[in-house]
This record gives sequence, structure tokens and C-alpha cells, in this order.
Amino acid sequence: MSFSESLKPAWLDAIRPAIDEAGYRPYRVDSEPHIDRIDAKIVAEIRDSKFLVADVTEHKLGVYFEAGYALGFGLPVIWTVRHDELSKTHFDTRQYNHIVWRDPPELKEQLHLVICAVIGKNK
Repeated sequence: MSFSESLKPAWLDAIRPAIDEAGYRPYRVDSEPHIDRIDAKIVAEIRDSKFLVADVTEHKLGVYFEAGYALGFGLPVIWTVRHDELSKTHFDTRQYNHIVWRDPPELKEQLHLVICAVIGKNK
């Protein structure tokens, strides 16, 4: 997802707690200090993941790349986008089901349900 300040509540109040409540460890590369190359760190973390949540709000090219990388490894990708940007989603990803959200509480609820239904609750 974009690291913009405007989307920080989507991470802090929705994505992170939804993943955590489903029993998985949420991770975003800017959440801890490191001295690695950021692109190498992202790729390594994706390879070690069970699934990836790709929020394409603001349509950062890196998000599309990282989701494609995960798909290439056969990892499930859960696509999310804020409602006002749904029409801007890229042609190549539009056919995937997206969680369309208006605010962090709605995103959290929907994401948690999808994780539990598709990935399964981790006990």
C-alpha cells in the first residue's frame, strides 16, 4: 500500500488489526528499522508470507509489482481499494475481486472476514 500519511489509518486501524485478529503477523516494511535495501527486504518478506494484502488506493506502481510478484509465487493476494478510486484500478487487475472500502472500520471488518474465509483463521 501507499506509505502516504492519508492512508496511515487504513494500515493502523484496519489492515494491521484485521490480519492480527485472524491470527497472522501483519507486516509492513516501514514498520521496523532495518539497514537492508528496501526493495530486497520487500521481496524477501513477500516470499516468506502466507498471503499478501494489496491496497491499490493511490495506485502506486510498487503495489502492483509486489502483488504480481506474490501471484507469481502462488500466494493469495487480497486486493483492496478505497471506494473513490475503484474506477482507477489498473486494467490487468480489475478482474480480481476487490474489497471496496469507505473508512477503516469497514475495511477492517471486510478484510478480517475475507482472510478467515479464504486463507483460514490461524489458531
